[in-house]
Amino acid sequence: MERKMASLLGRCESVSEFEQLFTQIVTHGLYNGNLILPKLVTIASHLHSVHHAFRILTHSHAPNVVAYNALIKCSSSSSPSLPITLYTRMKASAVSPNSFTFTFLINAASRFLHFGRALHSDVFKFGLASSVFVQNSLVLLYGKCSQSAAVARHLFDEMPLRDTVSWNSMLSVYLDRRMFDEAFLLFHSMPTTNIVTFNTMIAGLSKAGYMDRAHSIFRSMPETNQVSWNCMISGYVKVGDMRNAQLLFDELPAKSIVSWTAIVSGYSTVGDLNSARAAFDLMPVRNVVSWNAMISGYVHNHKFDEALDVFHSMLLDSNCHPDQSTLISILSACSHLGSIEHGKWVSLFIQKNKIEISLPLANALIDMFSKCGDVQNAKEVFDKMQKRCVITWTTMISGLAVNGKCREALTMYEDMCLQELAPDDVIFLSVLSACVHGGLVEEGKSVYDQMIRTFEIKPRVEHYGCMVDLLSRAGKLDEAVDFIEKMHLEPNAVIWATLLSSCKIHGNGDLLESVTRKISAQEPSNPCYYTLVSNLSASLGLWDNALSSRVAMKNQKVEKQPGCSSIQVGNHLHEFLAKDISHKEREKIYTILNVLYLHLKED
Repeated sequence: MERKMASLLGRCESVSEFEQLFTQIVTHGLYNGNLILPKLVTIASHLHSVHHAFRILTHSHAPNVVAYNALIKCSSSSSPSLPITLYTRMKASAVSPNSFTFTFLINAASRFLHFGRALHSDVFKFGLASSVFVQNSLVLLYGKCSQSAAVARHLFDEMPLRDTVSWNSMLSVYLDRRMFDEAFLLFHSMPTTNIVTFNTMIAGLSKAGYMDRAHSIFRSMPETNQVSWNCMISGYVKVGDMRNAQLLFDELPAKSIVSWTAIVSGYSTVGDLNSARAAFDLMPVRNVVSWNAMISGYVHNHKFDEALDVFHSMLLDSNCHPDQSTLISILSACSHLGSIEHGKWVSLFIQKNKIEISLPLANALIDMFSKCGDVQNAKEVFDKMQKRCVITWTTMISGLAVNGKCREALTMYEDMCLQELAPDDVIFLSVLSACVHGGLVEEGKSVYDQMIRTFEIKPRVEHYGCMVDLLSRAGKLDEAVDFIEKMHLEPNAVIWATLLSSCKIHGNGDLLESVTRKISAQEPSNPCYYTLVSNLSASLGLWDNALSSRVAMKNQKVEKQPGCSSIQVGNHLHEFLAKDISHKEREKIYTILNVLYLHLKED
């Protein structure tokens, strides 16, 4: 009966199946069986949760080392502290660990060197110091967590027995620490090598961008596998060398989905979306990573309509379902398009499919709703979040500010400070921007002072720009000039242009000549600044200055880029340039505009 139940557990594929089998196992008194309990723990971890598996183990009357090992292994990647708890409980229950226990525990202790050292001591206590499996894990632990590779190398040199894994472990330590000379010496002194050895070398060199050396080792390999080829292709993709990446891809005898995805991602990264889409369309099979590569490629290259089109095609593919990364990319596209219709549809899709809203996904939802002008829904997402990070607060504060709720943004910043969450330089930009848009001069000064004195954050040029903008808009031009003169950074053209714009607003021409000289020196070819100076001069009646700015633009062949606006109708984004003649509906558009113009003229 026990073997039959164990066999059924091995074929279990859903939570409901597991719960039915679990009931049968408890009913027949097989819960504590040496064969059943480890399988129960493993299947519960994969199908349900690690904590559910933990409850199964702790309710057992006779947990064995195999069951503990199964749960330690399953929990090591999802819960850093649970393996420590399990090991403590295991020793308290007088269950002796074996070499597998320590191998799993040491691998889980990669972020806790003090716990790793305690485990190293226990290895000797339980007489397992000669286990090559345990020693290999210790080499990797000290190689990753120690201040230098010397501790790992000493342990490696003292090993009574070494296998190929031992050499490969030490090799990966050197490569992870970018100690390439030591890695090559070790590589050439190895008594035996295998394909993992070569792949370790290729992966380490590719990660560091040393593609010539990686290529040399790749060509010397007695045999290769998919990992070898994909490491090389991904390495070339990382350094932006799509020519060599494509050559290797074309040479690859059996192209895997990983290879195809690497090529799509590579072309997207360098902005060659036509080649990326061509490769994507040729893929015989796609997975969610493939779809995400194409979608994020369009988003990062500001082709938001195309990203939405690919997303809609993905939804028609019954073999692939959007994951968190997909939804975050699509929400970003909706944000940039200002498409609240698409954004709300994605939000409903998340709710309907009961997709877990992770911290990054919640941040993306807040950003999308805020940029689309729906502050209420953004606030609802924010309020429902059980865990928030600095990015969450920054996104919400910025969202309130851009939607004109500047005092609410300032209040939210104060609430964040009460949460004892340390603000960073980015959130101060959002808060200062809120003060700028709301005309909150004294509040902005207080926040700026708090940033420097309380949180000891050194201002960037963007913070200085916010303060100059804040003071200038309020008409405090002398104070703004004094502030600029006390900056520890050289003011850039943007700061001077901010001051210049305020001169126009407040009709102050005294600063015009000196500020104009500074802008011209820093941005001699920027048409926006020339236009700004010309318009300001004209508004103050300084026609000679205005004319000289226009002449300077003409002499330097500097042309102002035409203004661009966009509007979304249905699923399509329509862009319009000044004096546009490219739109296919241009004749109808200009006819209607002319009618509107005549109508306004009559009024």
